[in-house]
Amino acid sequence: MPLDKEDNMSNHHKINYIEIPVKDVSATKEFFGQVFDWQFTDYGPDYAAITGAGIDGGFFCAQQTVSTANGSVLVVIYSDDLVATQKRIERHSGKLVQPIFTFPGGRRFHFSDPNGNEYAVWSDK
Repeated sequence: MPLDKEDNMSNHHKINYIEIPVKDVSATKEFFGQVFDWQFTDYGPDYAAITGAGIDGGFFCAQQTVSTANGSVLVVIYSDDLVATQKRIERHSGKLVQPIFTFPGGRRFHFSDPNGNEYAVWSDK
């Protein structure tokens, strides 16, 4: 059944999937599952689709890492409690890259996952 023109237009030119390179898919799933409660669907040993993250995406096996120092896109995750999220990240082998700082609209920090990929977490609280 074709989509209603209005429904089709609401998705047209919108980002709907992000793929992130990781050195260890299994360790990545464990980290993001424990810290952020994300779920995964495996498509072989070198790819896992992400669900429950606000946008669909996937982790694929690669030796590259992503960071703002490399000019990479920065994936930013929202948190209702910035300090508690930072503690969870550190408790599960994430590393603080940039401590909490303020910016117009809120506060945020940057961290790296066990693969060395950089992400940010922000809050408006």
